[in-house]
Parts: sequence; C-alpha cells; structure tokens
Amino acid sequence: MNAMNECLLSPYGQASTTPAPVSAMMNSFAGSFRDGIDINLGVGYVNESTLPRVPVREAVENVLSHPETYRCALNYGGPKGSPNLADAIRAFHDSKSGSPAPRRYLEGIHVVIGPSGVTSLLEAIAQVMEKGIVITSDPMYYIYCHFLERMGFDVITVPEDAEGIQTDRLKERLEKIGSRRRDIRFFYVVTVNNPTCTILSNNRRKELLDIAVELSLEFDRKVPLFLDAAYETLIHDPSVEPSSCLFHEDRYRLVHELHTLSKILAPALRIGYMLCPPSPLLDSVIQRVSDVGFSAPLFTQEIAGYLLQHHAAEQIRTVKEGYREKAILVRGAIEKELGPYLEDCSGGQGGFYYYLTLKEIETHSDSHFFKYLSRTTGNPEVDGSDDQKAPRVIYVPGAFCVHPRGELVDRGKRQLRLSYGFEEIPVLAEALSLMGKAAHYASSSP
Repeated sequence: MNAMNECLLSPYGQASTTPAPVSAMMNSFAGSFRDGIDINLGVGYVNESTLPRVPVREAVENVLSHPETYRCALNYGGPKGSPNLADAIRAFHDSKSGSPAPRRYLEGIHVVIGPSGVTSLLEAIAQVMEKGIVITSDPMYYIYCHFLERMGFDVITVPEDAEGIQTDRLKERLEKIGSRRRDIRFFYVVTVNNPTCTILSNNRRKELLDIAVELSLEFDRKVPLFLDAAYETLIHDPSVEPSSCLFHEDRYRLVHELHTLSKILAPALRIGYMLCPPSPLLDSVIQRVSDVGFSAPLFTQEIAGYLLQHHAAEQIRTVKEGYREKAILVRGAIEKELGPYLEDCSGGQGGFYYYLTLKEIETHSDSHFFKYLSRTTGNPEVDGSDDQKAPRVIYVPGAFCVHPRGELVDRGKRQLRLSYGFEEIPVLAEALSLMGKAAHYASSSP
C-alpha cells in the first residue's frame, strides 16, 4: 500500500495529538494499578462510602413510578434541561442562602444543565467565546487551562495567597500587558481552588467583580466573571465565613456561577449546571448543549432533582462530616511524616485536597521523590522485583499545576497535590508514611 499523508487536523486537533502531561502520567499509572497494594492520591474521585446508594434506588423507583411528574424520563431531554431539576436547584440555593422568599436568591437568573457535568459547560464556554486572553489564578485548574490553550486561548495566571487570587497583583498584571488588555475575554476562578483548595474570600470576590466591571466599561463590552464553585458545597471547616453571592451586586450582569452535584451526590449522574443572567452568551451555550446531545440524560436529571428535593440536607451533612474527619487526620499525618521537609501546606477546609510545598525536595516526575513512590529508581531494594513491585503512591506534581510561563515555575517543582477524597483513612496514613520515606530518600540522594 502506498504511503499517504494523514488527514488534516484543526489547530485544536493538532494540539490534542500530544496528551497533557498529567493525563499521560495518570494513564501510565492506571494501566498497572494494583487494588489493595498501590495507593492513588492523584484522582479527584469522591469517596465510595459517601455515595447515596439507597436514596438513588428510591429516586429511580419514584421517577419510573410517576410519569405524570417525570414525563418521558427514559427519552431524550431538551437543551435547557429538566424543569424538575431546575426547580430543585433553585430551591436548593434558596435553602442555602436562607432566603425567606421563594426564588429570591436566583431572581432573574437562569439555570443551564450541562450535557455531561460541569466540564461540558466549561467546554461550551470555550467553544462560544472569541479567542483571546483568559485570566485565572496560579496554581491553576490545570485540566481546563490546558484545554483552553489547546483551543487557542492565551491563559494568564496571577498568584494566589490565603484569600485566593491576589487582586492587587492582578491589577499590576493588567497594567503590565498594556494594550493587550483589550484581548481579555473572561475571568475564570475556582472558588475552592483546584489544586490548592484555597477558599476565595468574599472580599476577593467583590474585588474581582469590580475589576471585571472596570474592564467592561473601558472596552464597552462585557467581560464575564466565571466562578467555578465545584467544591463550594464541600466547605467543611465551620470557621470559614459563608460564601457570598454576587448576583444581587452585579448591575452589569457579568457573574456566571458553575456548580456540580458530583461531589455531593454522585459523579455518575453527570449533573453540572450554570447559574447566569440572560444574554447572547447564555443563548449560545444552550445551543452548544443542544449540539452535543440535548443536555444530560433526562433520567439522571430527574433522579438528581428528586435527591435534591428529598435527601440533599442529610447527604451534604454526612459527606461534609466525613471529609472533615479525614482532613484533620490527614493534616496530622502530614505534620508527622513530612514535617521536617514541609515549607507550606494549603487546603483541608473544603473539598478534599491538600497542596504541599516542600523545602528543598523536588516532586516532579523526574525527581527522586517521585521515582521512590512510583518505584522507578532502578534500585531493587527500593523498587522491589520486576514481578513484585513495592507499593506505589501516585499524586499530582505541582509542576503540572503551575503555569509554565507564570511566576511559580520554580516553586512548582517542589509542590504536589494529594487527594484524601477517594482512599480510606488507614490507606491515607500508609501513603503519608511512604511519602515521608520518599522525602528522606530524596534528601539523602545526590
């Protein structure tokens, strides 16, 4: 057969032929993962014991038994999503806000259900927005930011502190880029940051909105502020100030909130939604949702709506209690096993990540620390034999989480994200013990 050139790919297609580094790393590990031996602190999976199996069974039976309420539940849905789920989401947010009047919390705000979780809505935003600059925090949500860059956006990151993205540094950066400011298309900020689990303070939220308003007035066009609140319902530290809503302060209608039910109900339901004001942007996102499959499966939407109406309060309380217990115990293990090597630690108040900065020990995939935990040092006394490798621990190196052209590249080489969501407490303790040994090995290696 004669040789032939490959088909022509779009710029996005060409960029996608090379997998993102973290994806390649996780796929490599997953292919040889041994249940009960290896430990996965890298995945952002929820803990299996938090999944509401009995309530889901109840919801399935009710949805199928009441076709007058849940019409055509096993058929295709529409691009705007299930009205039952939209009503349940509104009531859910009303109850969280303490609003005495129905619908007051989301008055004038639309609910859009994504076709496959909140990630699909983030994809829709990238599809319908004109290419340009996206402003986000550093460390960044690497999965979406890498996708934005494959799509042709220029991601500019601004370092965060204990309150989230530093708005004073953001203003300095806006001045520094000069006329390129006009290329800014939107702000994207994760309110309980992934990877660091730093909680965006209410003051910073308002300052971000003020900056978005200033730019919108300067450009005479809207510069939206997308707040990704995926982990906000999982703020489990009672000392944290409740998050404020910006909708009622948003006179120019720039604020868009992205939420998911994956973390509090079940990821397999694939329910993510966006709360936003009416606009051409909303219309285009709805059309994008229609183009890729008429919203999420109607059956799972109806199940999710039922769960929100009947089980949300108890489910969220149980989940938050479980993650709070794990956060406290894991922080103790971090101090015990990594204390002498630890420079900084964020997280543990919401979500299920800790983000560590080690003093002099690098954590990237070519480091002694990583090789010890992945059993690729080349030393059989550390790695074990070829047919019986010692237990391995996977985490997300900070080098994947900081922007490669940002200010934190060198610091990122000494950072890592670990998830305490999926594994159980005894396994987490074992993993931290192995990390302590890895740190000792790395510190004594040339």
